[in-house]
Amino acid sequence: MAHAKNHDYHILPPSLWPFICAVSTFAMLTGGVMWMKTGTPWLFLIGLAGVLYVMWGWWSDVVHEGQTGDHTPVVQIGLRYGVILFIMSEVMFFAAWFWAFFKNALYPMGEMSPIKDGVWPPEGIETFDPWHLPLINTLVLLLSGVAVTWAHHALVHDNDRKTVIRGLIVAVILGVCFTILQAYEYSHAAFGLSDTVYGGVFFMATGFHGFHVIIGTIFLLVCLVRFSRGQMTQTQHVGFEAAAWYWHFVDVVWLFLFAAIYIWGR
Repeated sequence: MAHAKNHDYHILPPSLWPFICAVSTFAMLTGGVMWMKTGTPWLFLIGLAGVLYVMWGWWSDVVHEGQTGDHTPVVQIGLRYGVILFIMSEVMFFAAWFWAFFKNALYPMGEMSPIKDGVWPPEGIETFDPWHLPLINTLVLLLSGVAVTWAHHALVHDNDRKTVIRGLIVAVILGVCFTILQAYEYSHAAFGLSDTVYGGVFFMATGFHGFHVIIGTIFLLVCLVRFSRGQMTQTQHVGFEAAAWYWHFVDVVWLFLFAAIYIWGR
């Protein structure tokens, strides 16, 4: 046949998702600036709704492609490369916050002046004891990573879907527990976001990490639902691999945050 497919690549049809995503993202960015300047959040919320709609629709299409056999081994390699590049971009994002923290910790300014040496943490900042709630949160997140690895091992080596589902349930519950404990810690902080550069860097670094934990928890929950519906197989589970890689990345970032900010930086 003249139009028969004789290659392993998946040629995508024209799609409006990239255009809708770009417009929604620009609206959310502009709306965020307007929200901070004028206190009006409507444009930001409209843009956010558009981004969420694109995420749901676009990823639904990707799942459908996988279910209909379009994700050949060659296509799966491209998807894995895409996930790796995305995680690399996330590494650089957090590198900026670590850079800000170490710069101010190693060269603290006194009274907001680079001429006069300051102290770190700044005067008046009461830091957290790392060996109480932060340590518990560290163990919770590491255990969730163990649960994800357990689930992945059960799928790849034993094709045991029941164990995969159990492992993902444990990982999702522990991810939710981490978020709750982090919110509890924030509620008992003796400083705020605007309290010196320490407060700003602390809440931005740990807060963005908490946001990534929420995203990763949703990612694992989607995988749990898909496995419960009989989707993904022992040889075709790129979505689960992406979720596992992302979750381990979140674990590693937290270990660096715990060591640098909670222990060394106090």
